[in-house]
Amino acid sequence: MTRTIARVAAVVFLAWMLALPPAAAALDLETARARGLVGEQTDGYVGLVRGEGDEEVRRLVAEVNAKRRAHYEQIAKQQGAPVEAVASLAGAKLIERMPPGTWIGDGGRWYQKK
Repeated sequence: MTRTIARVAAVVFLAWMLALPPAAAALDLETARARGLVGEQTDGYVGLVRGEGDEEVRRLVAEVNAKRRAHYEQIAKQQGAPVEAVASLAGAKLIERMPPGTWIGDGGRWYQKK
């Protein structure tokens, strides 16, 4: 079981790296994170930190999450694991890699990583 989790974690990490949106976008994920508009959530997806955000931010969140969901589904199918388990594991790995000050969402509660 531990070996399977480690394998899933490695695959999730590689898939996530491929899922990053292109830097040429008007507002990219890194910029939105740095501005405190979006944050990483423990469920493996990004979310709006405050309110509903403007249309550009909502579109970015939807695009990033759609790409992540597709990758999580692909990994889950390959590994024979539930999509939610793959996404949660990816969320934990992403949060671990984020620098201090990044907004983290945990069940609807937002805080800044220390």
